[in-house]
Amino acid sequence: MSSDSTQRVFQLKLDPLTGNSEWVIIEDGNKEEEEEETLKSSSNALLATTSYLDMLNDDARNRAFREAIDKTITRPCHVLDIGAGTGLLSMMAARAMGTCDDSKKGLVTACESYLPMVKLMRKVLHVNGMGKNVKIFNKRSDELQVGVDIPSRADVLVSEILDSELLGEGLIPTLQHAHDELLVDNPLTVPYRATTYGQLVESTLLWKLHGLSKNEEETSDSIRLVPPGLDTILGVKTQQHPMQCDAISKEINLLSEPFKIFEFDFWKRPDSQGDSKVLIKATNGGRVHAVVSWWVLQLDSEGTIFYSTAPGWITSPIATYTGNWRDHWKQCVWFIPGEGIPISKGEEVHLHAVHSDTRVSYNLATQATEIREGDSSSGDSHLTLSPERIAIYGDRKWRSCMLTALKNLLWERVHPLCIVADDSIFLSLLIAHLSKTSKVIALFPGLRERGVQYLKAVADANGFTADRVEVFQKKKHLTLHDTKQKKVDLLIGEPYYYGNDGMLPWQNFRFWKERTTLDSVLAEDVLVMPCKAMLKACAMSLPDLWKSRRCLSKIEDFDHSIVNNTLGACGDLPEPQEGPLLPFFIWQCGETKELSETFTIMEFDFSKSIGPCYGKAQVEFTEQGMCHGFVLWIDWVMDAKNSVVLTTGPDERYWKQGVKLLSQPVAVGVRGSNTGNCCSTLLEATFDPSSGELAVKHVLS
Repeated sequence: MSSDSTQRVFQLKLDPLTGNSEWVIIEDGNKEEEEEETLKSSSNALLATTSYLDMLNDDARNRAFREAIDKTITRPCHVLDIGAGTGLLSMMAARAMGTCDDSKKGLVTACESYLPMVKLMRKVLHVNGMGKNVKIFNKRSDELQVGVDIPSRADVLVSEILDSELLGEGLIPTLQHAHDELLVDNPLTVPYRATTYGQLVESTLLWKLHGLSKNEEETSDSIRLVPPGLDTILGVKTQQHPMQCDAISKEINLLSEPFKIFEFDFWKRPDSQGDSKVLIKATNGGRVHAVVSWWVLQLDSEGTIFYSTAPGWITSPIATYTGNWRDHWKQCVWFIPGEGIPISKGEEVHLHAVHSDTRVSYNLATQATEIREGDSSSGDSHLTLSPERIAIYGDRKWRSCMLTALKNLLWERVHPLCIVADDSIFLSLLIAHLSKTSKVIALFPGLRERGVQYLKAVADANGFTADRVEVFQKKKHLTLHDTKQKKVDLLIGEPYYYGNDGMLPWQNFRFWKERTTLDSVLAEDVLVMPCKAMLKACAMSLPDLWKSRRCLSKIEDFDHSIVNNTLGACGDLPEPQEGPLLPFFIWQCGETKELSETFTIMEFDFSKSIGPCYGKAQVEFTEQGMCHGFVLWIDWVMDAKNSVVLTTGPDERYWKQGVKLLSQPVAVGVRGSNTGNCCSTLLEATFDPSSGELAVKHVLS
């Protein structure tokens, strides 16, 4: 049930090859054909990259909510579902009240602000015969009004507006408004309570994901991205960072027992601010590099139904690991600034946790050391990057490759004009440092003014004056007028584009697009770095990832098969529909196994203008197992001699790979093993330069 008026939402869509954004209009009309066409053209691509499918495939989550709703709702009443999604919890509530027989006594109000999901919810409700049992509002819950939208305050709240940190999706302000305006006094709620826990850990990997200053002291290029005295000039955002901590469980030294941090009751109005002081006794000696945190939901008031995001090493009865790998909720990591805090076994650590409406932060101190929360407001020159980008910039091997490749280029040029086509602050500093006679223009399409301020702050410490590197800030493309009629000798990039960390590997071909746009200002013998890219792939067993992305059928007896195409599921999709290519850190994807050698599908030549590309490869399986799909990535060839190649494959933990899952897992084996399993496959790929999209097809044999 919904209003008859037409609604409209504007969805921002990014063109990965240009960096330009455009607003896609999604309208909620009443004509069935119009609605169907809108879903196909706009919603599918937008929703396929969200975590909805992974969440709906989380059996432990679905079961816990169903059990708690059945236990909590025992009579007809008014139930409010905030952030209703596909309407699963709303249907559970309606069924629990017995409203499937059009009972007039019970009412379920479903509130969902995201229009594409509202359109999908209507279809799910219709398929399950519940269109008349749930009243849908395409609004934020703080836009609902009693007496205008809903007849009375709700007796029961069911909601699942939680992220990995717990608070990041606005849980506190949503609950505050609901208690103030939408719920009766002392309402029933599912969940009933959420509790956050933490643990002190030592981990070299976690340190590398934020500790750039110390790591770059061991490099040989003399570049200092974080010069002495400018510790806050560059770093990760001061926040909890979601991560699959089980993937590094063997690399973590646990320094304490788990400790309770905060408790949030859904059944009463929460406070906007809060703090918690915890005295922690170290169970092992080491250096505290991070606080790993997770949360536990108590879904019923009696405390018999729980759901936890705890890592696999936790064995507490109520906080124990659910056993299911999931991508929608991870653990969180809070990095301790600097080199961490050294502690001895038995030593006491004082933790002061503070929460706001949407985030949690920590201060840690021992008798000998005090580490305070990083200052995230240290002026215009302060630049925050992703943890993986910080780790790359501190990686000796990566920096050595860049140094070698750039030296090879400079060897062939005198007084070069060099364009840094991406957002690489490292290459901008390196070229200015290595070549005292070069003129450097950095495009910094994402960093812009932040890049300008950063370079001004660190130039002197890196041995050059700030005017050596000009940041091109005009909105139009670079012309010969901007270069004072001098042609460009060197065009370089990593490539890296600020804000593109979550994109597919080949979407960094924005560098190729930029090279094409700049063609008129490039010298005939211009040297381009990287000079080409290779699309690499490997067949893999990915059971956990495949299960989280598989087609839905019934969830707690509610049919969800209609959402599969829209949410980008893999499985029994009708021809010619296929699941999308999606970006993942493969090392964080649970159980994995390589089933073939790495192979090259096609190459992309950056000495030429961007254009359509096609490639194929016949692949022989080298291991026996269940093949769930193919992992794809880009190897960047930095020089024409192929002497410096930077790979971003599954073994490289600082880059995301692209994943193409099969519709169904296939048993594969080595040719000649007489197992009767599939022994080879043909993989084909097509690159579309107009959209930056890569289409991948396979034929198993």
